Amino acid sequence: MKKHEFPVMPDAIDLILAGLACLIMFVIWFGPPGLILPVLFIIFVLYFFRNPKRVYTGSREEIISPADGVIQFVEEVAEERYLHAPAIKVSIFLSVFDVHINRAPLDGAVEYLEYVKGKFLPAFKGHASELNERNYLGLRSIHDARHTVLVAQITGFIARRIVCWTKTGEVLSRGERFGMIKFGSCVEIYLPKGTEILVHSGQKVRGGETVIGRFKYE
Repeated sequence: MKKHEFPVMPDAIDLILAGLACLIMFVIWFGPPGLILPVLFIIFVLYFFRNPKRVYTGSREEIISPADGVIQFVEEVAEERYLHAPAIKVSIFLSVFDVHINRAPLDGAVEYLEYVKGKFLPAFKGHASELNERNYLGLRSIHDARHTVLVAQITGFIARRIVCWTKTGEVLSRGERFGMIKFGSCVEIYLPKGTEILVHSGQKVRGGETVIGRFKYE
């Protein structure tokens, strides 16, 4: 069984235990009414760390969203970390109410990983992807080696921790879980220029399900 099939349990358990400790303390201090806040905290933690199963069986040229959230913008950029070419950047904002599990957008081999320290500006700010703490994951399609994508996990004002369980050399299946960002954040995906983009600003997407683009295979 792969480690990243059940990625959130250790941290979730730690937080739940912390919540139970708070519950006991609040009851000691305030009596039965002290149960309200700790119980709400535990419910929120369970809700935030939910890990729904997502299955996508579309054609191999389709690229699926790596995260739940709302498309902030789609723009052409020069990507020099991994693609080293003109690219199309799709930015996805995740609120604290979205599922924060990140998923592989295609069937691909992990060729590039880089963690960059930075600030914790609000993730919806346009310059957050350049200044905030972030993690990059580069994938090369196993169906056509010419096709590569770069996924960026970016912290936000509330999000303070990025988790990535995969390593270079691993092969991820489309929709497979590879990490998460905790408590509000942004995920960006860089696609080769010429990729057919199928999403637009303001659109709600679901990680592992929504098709955001399509490669052209010969």
